[in-house]
Amino acid sequence: MTISLPATDRQIRMLLLLAAVSFAPALAFYYVGEEAIFPITSLEMWHQREWIRQPLFGQNLMHNPLYNWLIISSAALLGWEYMLPVARALTIAATLATAGVVAWLAGRLARDAVFGRCAALVYLTLSDVLLYRGWLAYVDPLFGFFVFAAIATLWVACAEDRPRLIAVAVVSLTCAFMSKAFTAYVFYAVALLVLFLQTPYRRVLLRPDSIALHVAALAAPLAWLAWLPKNIGQGTRMFNEILAKLVPDNPLGYLGQVTGFPLETAVRLMPALAIVVYLLWTRRAVTAPYARLLRIAAWIAFINYLPYWFAPHANVRYLMPIYPVIALAFACVLWSAWQTSARLILRWLAAAVVVKFAAAVIIFPYYQSHYRGENYTLAARAIIARTAGHELYTTDVSASGLSVAGYIDAWRYPQSPPLRWAPGQWESGFVLAYTPDPQLGRVAERYQLGGNDLYLLCRGAACDAAH
Repeated sequence: MTISLPATDRQIRMLLLLAAVSFAPALAFYYVGEEAIFPITSLEMWHQREWIRQPLFGQNLMHNPLYNWLIISSAALLGWEYMLPVARALTIAATLATAGVVAWLAGRLARDAVFGRCAALVYLTLSDVLLYRGWLAYVDPLFGFFVFAAIATLWVACAEDRPRLIAVAVVSLTCAFMSKAFTAYVFYAVALLVLFLQTPYRRVLLRPDSIALHVAALAAPLAWLAWLPKNIGQGTRMFNEILAKLVPDNPLGYLGQVTGFPLETAVRLMPALAIVVYLLWTRRAVTAPYARLLRIAAWIAFINYLPYWFAPHANVRYLMPIYPVIALAFACVLWSAWQTSARLILRWLAAAVVVKFAAAVIIFPYYQSHYRGENYTLAARAIIARTAGHELYTTDVSASGLSVAGYIDAWRYPQSPPLRWAPGQWESGFVLAYTPDPQLGRVAERYQLGGNDLYLLCRGAACDAAH
């Protein structure tokens, strides 16, 4: 079903532009949560000229480094004092690129570019993407982009009988693994299975070149983990990390996870989910126009959702690779009601963008200046001044401790090397700690960071230094 409404297209384009612009203020936000992990490890990799392992305070995290490589390539040019906004910019770029792939996939499958832009708008206005995950300097948006790009190119390859696109899917899938984890192959395998069950698509998927490319896709992680000596043990750690999420702590906690996860997911998918439910409830929407597209997207999203729903330890952010697929399914329903409900739909999506601007320009900056965020920078500057001329170590891997360490590293480098974990033996200097610990040193300063405290401990002559 093609709807050629110039006014509608102009409104969608304008909302897409505003949604994209709304991410810009996040470049100036202070650290949030554990964002400092990737900037810190990227700086340590650059300092040590270590391109394979991810050292955090000198300890190997044994994660995959593609996100780090991207941060390094930009921060090394712009200056390491900008490593946080660089990481955020990469996340935002991944989010906007994902929206672009949504528009491309929807437009190609429906042969309607306006519908494609509508699907992209639905994705960008999902509350979790728009308000939080879409700009946060975690690896999940980049991982989600590569996984979805792999699924999208595979889908178009099948729909348009273009097997060469499978090579693009394989490259994107490999990049997804190099960004984060084995789970990239699970998301992709589910999509591959759902597409294979569509009779017209099997001919493309069963071609020798398609099979060869998918065998190569499986060989890529094996080569990375087996052929590089520095990666010894990483595969086992990644696999054990996945298994650990499948072991419940207690029955009551597991029951809370199973019942609460869908509710949290629903909140993260607002306002599009609410609009879809309303339109279906009032029978304004029908699924017939894009029934096949909707069915395939729904099955890919649902099957991939199940393991996270029933896993004892799961986080909604792990669903980012299927957010675009969910947005595509939502867009199919919304577009079927467009003739009668376009104004309603656009008003709610516009309201989401307005809320985002209010949050980005007023609410979140106020929170960071009055509770948690700006105090990280104040603590970091005070610690740099207090410890000048002395060794400084850390043992604090809490979110607040990492944030302070991130600022210290960025502002002292290259005059001073990145912070290291406190060694077993040291005579004089300072150490950052989450709690006071007499075995580490004497309390020199205490910094209150929101609901947490950060302690600066000292040993030897450093304790008597003027301050």
